[in-house]
Amino acid sequence: MRIARFTDGTEPAFGIVEGSVGRGEAAVATITPHPFGAFSFTGARHSLGDVRLLAPVLPSKVLCVGKNYADHVREMGGDAPSGSPILFLKPSTSVIGPGDPIGLPADSERVDYEGELAIVIGRLCRDVPVERALDVVFGYTCANDVTARDQQQADGQWIRAKGHDTFCPVGPWIETDLDASDLAIRTTLDGDLRQDSRTKLLLHDVPSLIAYMSAAMTLLPGDVLLTGTPAGVGPMRPGQTVAVTVEGIGTLTNPVVAR
Repeated sequence: MRIARFTDGTEPAFGIVEGSVGRGEAAVATITPHPFGAFSFTGARHSLGDVRLLAPVLPSKVLCVGKNYADHVREMGGDAPSGSPILFLKPSTSVIGPGDPIGLPADSERVDYEGELAIVIGRLCRDVPVERALDVVFGYTCANDVTARDQQQADGQWIRAKGHDTFCPVGPWIETDLDASDLAIRTTLDGDLRQDSRTKLLLHDVPSLIAYMSAAMTLLPGDVLLTGTPAGVGPMRPGQTVAVTVEGIGTLTNPVVAR
């Protein structure tokens, strides 16, 4: 099931995306009150082309893992890490949706795309064991962990570099029926393929990430967990367009502008 958050020019709403997106036959059936629990259909239905898709969820936090693909670690000049995942947070104010512009801040000379698979948590949880981790997954979506690379290197920690407004595009919707263990993940810049990998190459897989993250903090419904980016990251310039595609989900596309 594909769950979107959208607007038809009035108040934002949640809906189920039905039909073929590729053939232009998709529609959104509005639900109420929200998908994180019992919901009902309102009877309203819109062609997908007649609505604007928003970030599919407004998380209380975006919890991320760094250095989770060996090829990306090597391209950044390091060795594949062993042991525990490296965690960091992006603020909820960094979240934007499909089609929203990524704003490059004036105080950074290099801002990179980082295409990723994102996990959306479905219920309040803490200390989730690995063997039950998938029970708390609501679904999956595409994400772009936009990073001011020069600030990341200058600061010695990643909060400012990864926390700017617009630095966490997510979407286009949440896919709730998906096995995320081996999915193709690709990023293009102006249509040119820049990242091409599979989630089976994650150093820490989805269940182990959920277990590790939930041991540190309570996860709430709608929280977004970014799983890391593969090799091929690179800078973006105003006027370009970046797109992240995850097999079984769809494509998240955002223009790049100067802020």
